[in-house]
Amino acid sequence: MSEARIAVVTGGASGIGAAIATALAAAGHSVVVADIDTGGADRVVDHIATAGHRAITIRLDVTSAESVTDAKHRIDREFGGADILVNCAGWDRFRKFLDTDEDFWHQVLDLNFTGVLRTCHTFAPGMVDRGWGRIVNISSDAGRVGSSLEAVYSGAKGATIAFSKTLARELARNGVTVNVVCPGPTDTPLLGAIASEAADADKVINAMAGATAMKRLGAPEEIAPAVVYFCSDGAAFTTGQTLSVSGGLTMV
Repeated sequence: MSEARIAVVTGGASGIGAAIATALAAAGHSVVVADIDTGGADRVVDHIATAGHRAITIRLDVTSAESVTDAKHRIDREFGGADILVNCAGWDRFRKFLDTDEDFWHQVLDLNFTGVLRTCHTFAPGMVDRGWGRIVNISSDAGRVGSSLEAVYSGAKGATIAFSKTLARELARNGVTVNVVCPGPTDTPLLGAIASEAADADKVINAMAGATAMKRLGAPEEIAPAVVYFCSDGAAFTTGQTLSVSGGLTMV
């Protein structure tokens, strides 16, 4: 079993982030559920505590440098620093690219890409100083093959993949690995909110499920084990990798 570490999961209040936080706790790590939705984060923390594991809620807004820095300082005070960082915070809406504007671009990019830059830039130095760290960035298969009505989101997720590979090269000799997990269509509150805006929401969901080889949506709990592996001691020689957990949506 891997040594117990301090794990920070952004976007941990629901969906894939909540499943990752729960799985990391079950693997023996102390988990910081970091989200702007502190009520949802508290529910995840309570669930983890009920199972006999350790977790706390910290409010963290990945679009705010001040918020990320404040969260880092608190984690340093209470735990001595973060060993594991999982970037799962994200947001999107279905839009044809020609119907979007710069305000929408900035919102999508800030949440899905620039937020990853902020958290990595803030938490990675402590990992480098300690000579051990695991960073797992949650991208999407949209960032590998594109996704209709998600041009900006796909671009942000593709950028996350490229950034992660480069950061992996820069940190490899410091004992810090950086890897990416790309979920396919997954049954989450975010997907439900996005699809609900479409006039034919059921058709949209069915089309997404039908695009996978398994002809179904994934469950958040099916994404989390890949993250647990990348965060483990056993993954010490695995860095710069991109793993799709997508029911066969992509096979590259």
